[in-house]
Amino acid sequence: MKWAALGVFIIFFLFVTVLGFFAARWRKGDLSHLEEWGLAGRRFGTLITWFLVGGDLYTAYTFIAVPALMYGAGALGFYAVPYTIVVYPIFFMILPRFWSVAKKHGYVTASDFVQGRFGDKLLALAIALTGIVATMPYIALQLTGMQAVLAAMGIGGEWPLIVAFIILALYTYTSGLRAPAMIAVVKDLMIYITAIVAIIVLPIKLGGFSHIFHSAQTALAGTTPPGAFVATPAQYSVYGTLAFGSALALFLYPHAMTGVFSANSRNTVKRNMALLPAYSFALGIIALLGFMALAAGIHTKTTSAAVPLLFIKEFPGWFAGFAFAAIAIGAIVPAAIMSIAAANLFTRNIYRAYFVTSATPQQEARVAKVVSLIVKLGALVFIIGFPQQYAISMQQVGGILVLQTLPALIFGLYTRWFHRRALLLGWLAGILYGIYMWATTGYKSTTYVLHLFGQSIPAYAAIWALILNIVVTVVFTLVFNAVKLGRGEDKTAAADYHVEASV
Repeated sequence: MKWAALGVFIIFFLFVTVLGFFAARWRKGDLSHLEEWGLAGRRFGTLITWFLVGGDLYTAYTFIAVPALMYGAGALGFYAVPYTIVVYPIFFMILPRFWSVAKKHGYVTASDFVQGRFGDKLLALAIALTGIVATMPYIALQLTGMQAVLAAMGIGGEWPLIVAFIILALYTYTSGLRAPAMIAVVKDLMIYITAIVAIIVLPIKLGGFSHIFHSAQTALAGTTPPGAFVATPAQYSVYGTLAFGSALALFLYPHAMTGVFSANSRNTVKRNMALLPAYSFALGIIALLGFMALAAGIHTKTTSAAVPLLFIKEFPGWFAGFAFAAIAIGAIVPAAIMSIAAANLFTRNIYRAYFVTSATPQQEARVAKVVSLIVKLGALVFIIGFPQQYAISMQQVGGILVLQTLPALIFGLYTRWFHRRALLLGWLAGILYGIYMWATTGYKSTTYVLHLFGQSIPAYAAIWALILNIVVTVVFTLVFNAVKLGRGEDKTAAADYHVEASV
């Protein structure tokens, strides 16, 4: 048992727990309304939105998994850095427009927009279910980061995870989105401090970057199969499509949309698209921890344990505890936002759409609070009841699923040319083909080799599925337009996409 590390860890965990409950009094609103509980009344300014969205996207699993992939596979793991750079210019053009129409019509979820834009409950249901299914294992996977740091401190069993998520469930229930927003400020500052100290101290202790890279290259060459210190030509298409596909999918996740919709103006969203790449700089530093673990002689079959073991070996106990607290809090923040986002989807696009169509805002909030608890419980059961490798492989397919919502959400943001039924058929084709490709790898990889015109092209399966999705959508739109199949009512207007600020 690493008592010094554990002591510091407990102090910071208790501190953020108090913050979580105190958040209900911060920027007071009527938490019996879904928009206040699930979006904090859309009142977050630039700084809080930056911490919230950053804390939402750069999770504990990111802190553990990116260097773990670098530790185990080498250069391919670095794809996470360019994708988190490319994503912001793309969504700088998209998300302010999304925020405006959501603000104008009181949309809480992306599926609300689909319902309003295309007048199709079935398409909105498909988008909502995709978001919920993709989010559930993502919540569960946050626990892998917490499990790794607890194990490094000598704590075994499942009870610490159960206690942590009971606390998370309670303050999320009482404070809604305000809780992870407040805690995200602490979490992100701790992550930045940890990353800066690591990038200065570890190279000094390990003999400099030249020695780190040389040692990592040697260690990767001895793995089975050998890891690549520098990406090989055979990996270029996989690397590129992983980065591009992941960038397109990132802000389609419900929790990312929730963070964006909580901003107080479209200018706040624009500023955040400009400022969020600062997290990508930190991610680049964090990714190098995988090579540093190899250089430090860390040997483990569980690659997720590489960073915690590195910190235990190279840092004094108190700082290792500080870093572990940052990682654990980095699990709590996104898990809270994800559960709120999933609860919002269920409440608005399943409960109100199909069961209680005249539900009041108070009824919606009550249902969302209960569903958020169920979602957390489901995630906890998922991670305890299934092997960790199964949970990880389940999360990998999340990007494949979420990317199939792109035509309805992004294309639909700019045009109604696509027919609502064609979008549904395209979504179905993309989902089924994506799952098929994943299944052909034995549910172990999201890379699929397509044999086309005599060429074998390996790429991220989500991209192949999206291409099929778009082709099917275009073809059936032409067919349905030709036979004059009815379209749903569009409840949005051109001016709705340019609303500037909260009123």
